[in-house]
Amino acid sequence: MARIHITDIESAINWWRERKPSPDGITACAEVRELAQGYALMVYYHQTDCDEASLSAKALDAWLAWYATTPDAPCIAICSTSQGDDVCKGCGRTFDEVQHWPVMTPAEKRATWRRITMEDTAWRFNRYAERARSASGADHPPPESLLPLPAEGKA
Repeated sequence: MARIHITDIESAINWWRERKPSPDGITACAEVRELAQGYALMVYYHQTDCDEASLSAKALDAWLAWYATTPDAPCIAICSTSQGDDVCKGCGRTFDEVQHWPVMTPAEKRATWRRITMEDTAWRFNRYAERARSASGADHPPPESLLPLPAEGKA
């Protein structure tokens, strides 16, 4: 069973706090209170993650509502596992993760997202991401490392 990382619980709490702000600056909405119970126990016991079954049904529902707002697959449409790589150069998922993604649980998907984000080696986290940002019409020029090199003999 996949485990939910404390940063995902925290993100869900903050998402709910933004969605349903406190009317008086003190009272939290029901979803935040449910998630906060699990979060507090994780902090108290110095745990970085918990399994889905350790959360109350209401806390899990609140977490799943936040999860539904996150990107599903990390795919950037450059799948090197189809060319025989054990780990995709584009998204950073293993061959098994790519193949089983449609049947993975939300917690399993978030664990994969966390791993590939922490590894920070997939193309989605480097020059490909920079090129995508510059192609999207960003107001800033691409980094110097992405500019074309001058042809030899030309200045």
